[in-house]
Amino acid sequence: MSTTMPKAAEVTRKWYILDAANKPLGRTAALAASILRGKHKPDFAPHVDCGDHVIILNAEKAVLTGKKLDQKFYRHHSGWIGGLKETSYGRLMQENPERAMMLAVKGMVPDTVIGRKALTRCRVFRGAEHNHAAQKPQAWTL
Repeated sequence: MSTTMPKAAEVTRKWYILDAANKPLGRTAALAASILRGKHKPDFAPHVDCGDHVIILNAEKAVLTGKKLDQKFYRHHSGWIGGLKETSYGRLMQENPERAMMLAVKGMVPDTVIGRKALTRCRVFRGAEHNHAAQKPQAWTL
């Protein structure tokens, strides 16, 4: 019996829909990151980009547990002295929930070439409507 290794040219990619309504933001992001990497496939290999496309719907209805809306901050720095900017997750979820979800997914994929390529296959939408019906996405069930 021999082990088969997937090849990048032979990978078939499917489209999946995740509904984030009334689910914790981190749980949804962790599931999306796993699908983007391809860890649900039996022929997963960490050195090959074998993940699928993910559409995350209802990002504005995702919940943050505990006091994270007030106490958790998104921080980024411009590189200049005094250039630290911070936004509370309460404000981020109110103004741009798609960005909050993408930041969570980005933190859960590896910071490598494969991880950055996987992030291009993630689409996040504020509401329940999306414009990828032509790809015939399936609802994720496991």
